[in-house]
This record gives sequence, C-alpha cells and structure tokens, in this order.
Amino acid sequence: MKKESVLITGAAGFLGSHLCDRFLKEGFRVIGMDNLITGDMKNISHLRENSSFQFIVHDVAKHICIAADIKYILHFASPASPIDYLKIPIQTLKVSSLGTHNLLGLAKAKKARILVASTSAVYGDPLVHPQAEEYWGNVNPVGPRGVYDEAKRFMEAMTMAYHTYHGLETRIIRIFNTYGPRMRLNDGRVLPAFIGQALRGEDLTMFGNGSQTRSFCYVDDLVEGIYRLLMSDYVQPMNIGNPSEISIKEFGEEIIKLTGTTQKLISLPLPQDDPKQRQPDITKARKILGWEPKVSRAEGLKITYAYFKSLSKDDLTKVEHKDFAGFVK
Repeated sequence: MKKESVLITGAAGFLGSHLCDRFLKEGFRVIGMDNLITGDMKNISHLRENSSFQFIVHDVAKHICIAADIKYILHFASPASPIDYLKIPIQTLKVSSLGTHNLLGLAKAKKARILVASTSAVYGDPLVHPQAEEYWGNVNPVGPRGVYDEAKRFMEAMTMAYHTYHGLETRIIRIFNTYGPRMRLNDGRVLPAFIGQALRGEDLTMFGNGSQTRSFCYVDDLVEGIYRLLMSDYVQPMNIGNPSEISIKEFGEEIIKLTGTTQKLISLPLPQDDPKQRQPDITKARKILGWEPKVSRAEGLKITYAYFKSLSKDDLTKVEHKDFAGFVK
C-alpha cells in the first residue's frame, strides 16, 4: 500500500525535525524542506538512510514545485529567535508572508490540508493574562519584534482567507515557548542561553530584573498537540503550550540548581517590546483535542540538559550567534 505524503517546511529546524520523526513513526512518507538559514542538517542526519524521508533544500518564499501527491502540509519554516529577526528581518517577513502564500497555493493545487505554525507572539506584550485565543493582542508593528509578530499575524489572516474563500482545509496553531533537544545553543533564547552559560562556567544573563514570566512546554508534548490539531476538524487558531508559568529569575535559579554550577544571575537592560508575561489558556486544547502537557519542567529540563552536555566542545564554545552573510543579499 502506497504511503501518504506530508510536506514539512523548516524540517531541519528544532520543531521541524521532531515533526519529521513523528510523521515517519506514524507511517507517512515525509518530504522535508528547508533553506538552512537557521536549520541544521545535524538535526535530520539520523533520517538520511530512511527510504520514507526525502529532503529538499529550498526557500519557501520562492515558487514551490512538488510532483508528488501530498496529503498534509505543515508550515514550520521561520526564524524563531529575537536575535534572528534583528539580523534577518526581511527574510523573517518573507517566509511567513510569501512563503505562506506559496504553500497555501500548493495546498489548494494538491487538495491538501495545511497547518501553519503561528505563535504566542501574535499576542505581543499582552494586556490580558493568561492569553486565550479570542485576545487580539498588543503588538508594536514597527518595533524590532514587529517583523516576526506581524508576519505571523499576516500568516493567520492569509490562511483564514484561503479557508473562507477557497474552502481550503486549514489549521492554525499558536505555539508558546517550547524547549528540548536540537535547540540551537547560541540562538539567544533564554533556555539554551542559560544552559550554555552554565556549561561554560559563565554567569547567567537575564534581561531586566527577571520578573517577566514565560511558560515552557517540552517538545514531545507540543508535537502531540500539533498532530492532534492537524487531525481534528477545528479551523480556528488554537493555543498549544504549557500553562505552568515561571519568572525568568526563578527559571535561572532552577538552571543553576540543575547544572550544579556556582555562577550567579546577572542583569542586562531589557530589550524593546519584550513581553512581560506569557501564559497560554489551553481550555480549547483540553476540551477539543483532549490534549494537555504531560512532561513536567523538571523532567524536560533533565533531558534537555543531557542533550546539551552531549554536544562537542566546539559546539559548546560557539557563543557567537549564527552568521547569515550567505543569505543576505
């Protein structure tokens, strides 16, 4: 019996690579696509010999041509770290605007169902807490984070337009902070930054006084939520994340305890438009998908810490953020 195909964009990234694993496990043929601007072939090197996996190096902001029949498309291509957006703002805008348009067109041509990866960033620096899907957000469209926040808001609008106008089968997921193996150690986000600093014997740097909050979801839990949403009949945006909220200062203290380091937390100036709080309201996910996170932060951090400890010395000492020179024209 011929396997059904799924196209996963951002396949060499953190979330995309875990999605490739899940869909292969579910018996699909997986076509992975990535232009490797922030993705890394190491994340999918274990799939190289898998006959059900095909990888295409391609920028989804350019025309996409795939001959095979496709059952599902998951659009997970996008830079996801604030340092990324500041260095490659136009590429960040393009992947969620032109890229989304191209993939919606492909889904229409293939009669495929498409799930797009939106984000809690559509809520901006929220004035409502926790954030439910009905909240429209508080976003600065011209601030440094606007290139990511507004690109994702446009992605949602474009996806919903294709659903209402063309009758396309669409799903929209709003992802909150996620962590686990294959995160880029030097991507600038708080969890890999803290663990990397602890492993290198450096002080842990937090922004401001560390009172801002985040809610961290382990990657396996997130992937389960994505899979359930894709297979559901629900077309409105849905939050998937872990509602267990913690301040950045408390989180830093947890990392110091986990790693057994003697370093201390030091404070840096708070970046512009940095959200003061993030916590998902997952009432809909619980009710409609029967989903909620299963992995505790303590358990997930142990696994993630073991992954980072296993990295080579070269990878561990690579503190410079990724160089995008080859991608910036």
